Amino acid sequence: FSPYRADSQVSRIADGRLDLDDAGGEVRAVASACVDLESVTDGRFSAWWNRRFDPSGYVKGWAVERAARRHLAPLLERGAEAVGINAGGDVQVFTADDSDWTWRVGIADPRRPDRLAATLELADGAVATSGVAERGAHIVDPRTGMPARGIAAATVVAAGLTLADVWATTAVISGPDDVAWTRTSGIRSAVTVGDDGRVRRWHHGVEIGRFHPPVAA
Repeated sequence: FSPYRADSQVSRIADGRLDLDDAGGEVRAVASACVDLESVTDGRFSAWWNRRFDPSGYVKGWAVERAARRHLAPLLERGAEAVGINAGGDVQVFTADDSDWTWRVGIADPRRPDRLAATLELADGAVATSGVAERGAHIVDPRTGMPARGIAAATVVAAGLTLADVWATTAVISGPDDVAWTRTSGIRSAVTVGDDGRVRRWHHGVEIGRFHPPVAA
């Protein structure tokens, strides 16, 4: 899936050296999922940019979730109380049914990374954050070709990291005024931090909080 390795299937598809129909089963399955998500997000999420196939925005969450479900979740049946994986700040966690353990995930303030904008608690599920704080304006709206503006960071909680990651990116592209994505099936809760520092929180599509953190003197 690497877009940086010339010999990867994704690179060969992008360069026209490999037809998507002739790619491996996992690559074809990912491409199909990306087509569906492009439709569901009204084009806000796309694995095709400048006519090149690059599913990086999908594959990271997908790969981590698959690894977690295959290798970590079974440990609960062997006596582990809770297990989880952190991949670049995105997490997938599981907790045994008979445990009262709760994972607390801090959401960094994109304007002041040493501080938290919010804290989320969950026993099972995934948390993904997308934004411009770490890498600058690298998120491009595929509909316009322009960098996304208005949202400095968006965090989404869902059952799996695959969808959490996709919808966090979609939230950034949607901007501060279009919040229809918060009502998407599968999203449990979400937090956005605007370029102006305004924090908004949703739970199952209902906005439950809005505040502007004080600016340090």
